[in-house]
Amino acid sequence: MRVGLIFGEAMTSLRRNASMVISVVLVTFVSLTFVGSAILMQMQVGKMRDFWVDRAQVAVYMCTSVSTARTCTQGVATPQQIDAVKQKLESPALKALIRTTTFQTNQQAYQKAIEQLGDDYKTIITPDQINATFSINLVDQSKSDAIIEAFNGMQGVEEVKDQLQYLQPLFSALNVATYIAVGIAALMLVAAVLLIATTIRLSAYARRREIGIMRLVGASNRFIQTPFVLEGVIAALIGSILASAAVWAIVRFGVADYLRSRIGFVTTWVGMGDVAVVVPIVIAIGVVLAAVSGGFAIRRWLHA
Repeated sequence: MRVGLIFGEAMTSLRRNASMVISVVLVTFVSLTFVGSAILMQMQVGKMRDFWVDRAQVAVYMCTSVSTARTCTQGVATPQQIDAVKQKLESPALKALIRTTTFQTNQQAYQKAIEQLGDDYKTIITPDQINATFSINLVDQSKSDAIIEAFNGMQGVEEVKDQLQYLQPLFSALNVATYIAVGIAALMLVAAVLLIATTIRLSAYARRREIGIMRLVGASNRFIQTPFVLEGVIAALIGSILASAAVWAIVRFGVADYLRSRIGFVTTWVGMGDVAVVVPIVIAIGVVLAAVSGGFAIRRWLHA
């Protein structure tokens, strides 16, 4: 009976302040959609980083006939220089860091280049112009500096590259986009909190006579406050549910149907399992913020 009365009071207040409630729902919806999107973006960055860190290689490029590095004064890397690199890779100091090593000769690299570029390039490039390459997978990609330092300046080695460095600009751009989404979400959440507080104060002012009567008959502050807090929570809950639906749609149609088919080099995408993690967070943020801001607003109004 008591619960039904409180819920009924909250629903009556929602109907009386329909326009303000709709505003709360929309602001909460937009802000929490940004929150959910930011969480998903950070999850995506983590998935991509884990995927590429596990597969990224350190490439040791041997000298070619057109190399201009100071370590390539003899032209194409000699068999002795290639053997020296192999021996160094197998040394105890480096072997513990390396998971696998593959070697591609000039001729193999040339054949691969012709397959990709077409037979017309056979008259333009020759095998001695293509780098023989050692591709090294590390146990821990963060130790790539040790490999780079070991072979930089070695005779016959033109260049040593950590392939993960090529992806750092992409990771940085995604992180910046995440921070922008978080910033917008924070501003929108502040607006939602202020709007919820204003709505509850207006609702309390419109029902000031009823509140006065309730006080006269001995109603506790908790009994008086609960319908107003519940009003804000219901409005925020609706906005949270809409935001959860938007997050689901982003992953279902934006990621699964659109991005997955158009960006081939990314093979790990956020999915419905990640949505199942994000949705409870989004709903919890909406409900908790509404309850806290609503409770604070009505307590201050009652004590004013």
